[in-house]
Amino acid sequence: MPELPEVETSRRGIAPHIEGQTIANVVIRDRRLRWPVSEEVDRHLTGATINSVGRRAKYLLIETTGGTAILHLGMSGHVYLVDTGTPAGVHDHVDLELDSGMALRLTDPRRFGSLHWCLEPLEHPLLAKLGPEPLSDDFNGEYLWQRSRGRRIAVKPFIMNADVVVGVGNIYASESLFIAGIHPKRPAGRIALARYEKLADAIKAVLERAIRAGGTTLRDFYGGNGESGYFQQELDVYGRSDEPCRICDTTLTTVVLGQRATYYCKRCQT
Repeated sequence: MPELPEVETSRRGIAPHIEGQTIANVVIRDRRLRWPVSEEVDRHLTGATINSVGRRAKYLLIETTGGTAILHLGMSGHVYLVDTGTPAGVHDHVDLELDSGMALRLTDPRRFGSLHWCLEPLEHPLLAKLGPEPLSDDFNGEYLWQRSRGRRIAVKPFIMNADVVVGVGNIYASESLFIAGIHPKRPAGRIALARYEKLADAIKAVLERAIRAGGTTLRDFYGGNGESGYFQQELDVYGRSDEPCRICDTTLTTVVLGQRATYYCKRCQT
């Protein structure tokens, strides 16, 4: 699934090419995404000018003079630019045709993505209750420590909870906990402030590195420029089951935690 770095990579890839452009036509070939695409999308976006392309959590926010399109890439979706009129493949469900002669195309093989229109995106039910952005000043060790008090849940699913902080998916949670030296099963409420400060710094560092690398290529993710990400080559623990720890040479361990594969070093993480 495209995570925060992959979505941010897509945002940065498409924004320079579509901001300031007018949407000449909206082509929706299949409305059967995770939620049916409302005809409001066609009606309000056609003829609108794109003011900016933002991101909230894993959602792209295409702000226009006709309202905001909220786009989620689902499990395997991606967006990229094509010439208007480029023949569509079986999984190419949406085109936003621009007056520049280009079109922003949504490809989603599994149709778990979604496309919505609204006037106030941050008040939309999908976004209204989300936690802070991990790269913002609102997210830090003090915040995590306060939110974790009295919580028995393991720290890994705790930081993956979008109500706590957005965008820390399975890959980046494993990597951040390794850097911070925290065992993924440790109860969130039993972690000291100093360790949460290290964890918050690690989360920021891992996500920033992933964004610079263009995201992590797992299965079929591609960025907005059609190129794959390279962060997978830098992973310390994720996907390295039974391989040696890069720090201490201890064989890495894999467990299932919260129904997700979790990778860690028994010696480095306590």
